[in-house]
Amino acid sequence: MAKKKPLLTDEQWDLIEPLLPQSKPSPKGGRKPIDNRRVLEGILWILRTGARWKDLPDKYPSPSTCWRRLRDWEEQDVWVNVWRTFLADLDEAGWLDWEEAFVDASFFAAKKGGSASGRPNVARAQSAWWWQTAKEFLLASGWHRPRPRN
Repeated sequence: MAKKKPLLTDEQWDLIEPLLPQSKPSPKGGRKPIDNRRVLEGILWILRTGARWKDLPDKYPSPSTCWRRLRDWEEQDVWVNVWRTFLADLDEAGWLDWEEAFVDASFFAAKKGGSASGRPNVARAQSAWWWQTAKEFLLASGWHRPRPRN
C-alpha cells in the first residue's frame, strides 16, 4: 500500500509552527499533550474533505482533541495571526497584486434578484466585518498602496 504524503510539507510546517501556542502538560499529570502538527493535519483533513469530526481517520488524533484545539486557537486569535503573517510574507515577496484583490463579494448583485425573504441588514453586518478585517490587516502590516507602474 502506498504511503500517503502529509497534508503539510516540512517547509510549510516550519513557517506555521512558531505561530501556534505550545500545549503545556497539566499540573495534575496525565498524558503529555499531542503534537500540534498532528492536530493541525487532522483539522486540515476535516476542512479539506468536509467530513464530520467523527469520520476523522485513526492516523490523526481524536476528533475531540482536534476540535478542541481548533476552538482554542480560534479564541486565542491564532488563525488571525497566521493569516496576517502569511499575507505580510506574500506581500513582501511581491506575490500579491492588490489591484486585483478584494475582500468580499457584497457589491455583486444576486442572480435573479436574490431571496425576497433575505434580511439586508445581516448582509451589511457581514460585509462590515470583512471590510473591518481587511482594514485591520492593512493597518497592522504597515501596508501602503504602491504607485502605478508606467
